[in-house]
Amino acid sequence: MALAFAASSSSSAPTAFSGSSFPFSSSSSELKAPQIGSLRLLDRDRTHALSRAVNFSQRRCSVKPVNAEPKRNDSIVPLAATIAAAEVVEKVEVEDYERLAKELEDASPLEIIDKALEKFGNDIGIAFSGAEDVALIEYAHLTGRPYRVFSLDTGRLNPETYQLFDQVEKHYGIRIEYMFPDAVEVQALVRNKGLFSFYEDGHQECCRVRKVRPLRRALKGLRAWITGQRKDQSPGTRSEIPIVQVDPVFEGMDGGIGSLVKWNPVANVQGQDIWNFLRTMNVPVNSLHSKGYVSIGCEPCTRPVLPGQHEREGRWWWEDAKAKECGLHKGNIKEENTAQLNGIENGAAHSSGTATVPDIFNSQNLVNLSRNGIENLARLEKRKEPWIVVLYAPWCPFCQAMEASYVELAEKLAGTGVKVGKFRADGEHKEYAQRELQLGSFPTIIFFPKGSSRPIKYPSEKRDVESLTAFVNALR
Repeated sequence: MALAFAASSSSSAPTAFSGSSFPFSSSSSELKAPQIGSLRLLDRDRTHALSRAVNFSQRRCSVKPVNAEPKRNDSIVPLAATIAAAEVVEKVEVEDYERLAKELEDASPLEIIDKALEKFGNDIGIAFSGAEDVALIEYAHLTGRPYRVFSLDTGRLNPETYQLFDQVEKHYGIRIEYMFPDAVEVQALVRNKGLFSFYEDGHQECCRVRKVRPLRRALKGLRAWITGQRKDQSPGTRSEIPIVQVDPVFEGMDGGIGSLVKWNPVANVQGQDIWNFLRTMNVPVNSLHSKGYVSIGCEPCTRPVLPGQHEREGRWWWEDAKAKECGLHKGNIKEENTAQLNGIENGAAHSSGTATVPDIFNSQNLVNLSRNGIENLARLEKRKEPWIVVLYAPWCPFCQAMEASYVELAEKLAGTGVKVGKFRADGEHKEYAQRELQLGSFPTIIFFPKGSSRPIKYPSEKRDVESLTAFVNALR
């Protein structure tokens, strides 16, 4: 760890966070972490770090703020800071990031965020959830560089979280760029399944509507994003988080695989060190932390943890503790890692021919085609309806990444005469799919026209609903 803290000798200093003892009281109208120590950088080259620190204040004076509320348009987060000072943005090739992650393995979060902001300028955003992610904003502020902050407002956050949003904006003099779920989608979900369906059939559907799809729209306007993921947050899903990576799930503004870079500057930081930093810098924190909440999400899905419990025990507590991800970091969930990597690179299936992960693309508007079904469809020379079919493997992260947009496509095409289907093409069906259905890698999308026997392969790596709709409309 590249951070060390020297405790203050003041007798009034509060006790450190541990177990069930939470270091904050809720008596203040604006809760802040009390000053209990000083921050000290322990970089390999201390002289370089100190000289850089001297320049921070000088740089801060000369940089125009980019966090003013922008003029809104149909794009979501993309142009959040239109008054930014010019930034030289260096584009790093995809294959460089594994090496860069190794180089930054022992770097401090301050160094990592400084590097990220330097490389991507106004095309990178900090994802702020209203919990410890305030540390990311503080680090960005300390660099003296322009930065952007966005947050997902699901409509079901705690009042204390909204209060923190306001405090953070005032403390840093910024405007957080809020992303909201689509009102029609939320309305349909609540009307069809009620307000608390996630208690009965899992949180994934609700999170997809309220969090994943809004995040997808936000990231389509960026080239990189900064998250507060830590390895110690969830041993089941986050233990191998790299400092920087090509995002395995979402796409950036350029579209396609590899178009978005994900930075995890506090991946190697322990939770207690984060809290030490927050106390030291005396920044606003969520008042729920003083009430036993550690990891904070939506109000119905978050509760305090008991002494000795892991912080993620308070999230979706009715579900399996080993897979507690809402979908924002779905790429962390790994099953049969080696087989998955083979599948990404070569389209190979699990050695057993079966997957151990749940099926995907589940919707009443999607037809699940069997082997006989897809063979019959392919043989028809004069179809009554056109079909669009995805050839997929449920363990493939790129298939998982397009799930929301493909399900949305099926909903959009319902009643139009275009059938939307899926065919699981791994395992024993892979050879047939490669030979007869133009399968190259997962996912492969093919269109069966109404008046032609030859299927047409979707050529683009852009798998958002708008691009898929344009493809269908051009051929139907």
